Amino acid sequence: MSDWDVTLLRPLWLGLLPGLAVLAWWVLSRVPGFGNWDKVTDPVLMKAMVAIGRVEGSSISLAPIAFLAAAGICLVALAGPAFERRDAQTYRNLDGVLFLVDASASVTDDERWPQMLTMGRFGVGALGSRPGGIIVFGGDAYVATDMTTDHRQLGQTFSLISAETVPDKGSRPERALALARQRIEEAGILAGDVVLFTDGAGLGPASLQQTAALAERGARVSLVVLSENDAQADTHSKAGGGAVFTLDQTDDLGWWLSDDASTRLEKADYPVLFWYDLGRYLLVLALFPLLFLFWRDQP
Repeated sequence: MSDWDVTLLRPLWLGLLPGLAVLAWWVLSRVPGFGNWDKVTDPVLMKAMVAIGRVEGSSISLAPIAFLAAAGICLVALAGPAFERRDAQTYRNLDGVLFLVDASASVTDDERWPQMLTMGRFGVGALGSRPGGIIVFGGDAYVATDMTTDHRQLGQTFSLISAETVPDKGSRPERALALARQRIEEAGILAGDVVLFTDGAGLGPASLQQTAALAERGARVSLVVLSENDAQADTHSKAGGGAVFTLDQTDDLGWWLSDDASTRLEKADYPVLFWYDLGRYLLVLALFPLLFLFWRDQP
């Protein structure tokens, strides 16, 4: 296919053209003026009556022709004639967010667990154009949702996390952090955020080491804690260059994740199919037939 081959984006609109053609035939086949009397009346007499203004002439009015021509052009424009472009450059966001959710019994049995899920969904809603993903963990870590810009799907996944999501008992946040680093490297993310939802269980030297590794990779590691901030959570946030949020700091988490200063874009290394719609320009052409509505014959 060449760069200038034209296709129709909305071809169903052309289905109205036969109806328009029938309407045009009906309008143009009508004899204006004196009806069919000119077929049975003396032509000389008819010319004389037209000359003295007793009957209208047999010329067809320009108004219906102008409306029909404009309607035809509009239908073609609505059909969306377009040509393909493969030189359109696209970009991908290199600033993603991974939510690490502790689904162990000590967290899901807490009465504040629904509030934590709500805070997570609010964080998803603040991502803007940034891709996001979810990792759930207990005694082991699993990818619940891979990196995606479908934030609606992420929010729905948050709602489905429960005590039955992770079969492994215990709480091993270091495994979730290690898996997050692996996913960030595989997704080619240069900078981003990792948000750990936890009650503090399992935080220690191993998780602190993984937090520092993520920070070296260019990611900020923040924590959302069930209870008040403690020394372990604060230590991890400082090592990860992030912050600690309690369940009453939903707005602060949203602001933190929606900060556009860290957003990075890179040209995608693959072409996309891009159609340049010409319909809007054809609508301008439809104005020209309408100019005949202002045509006035000179007396």
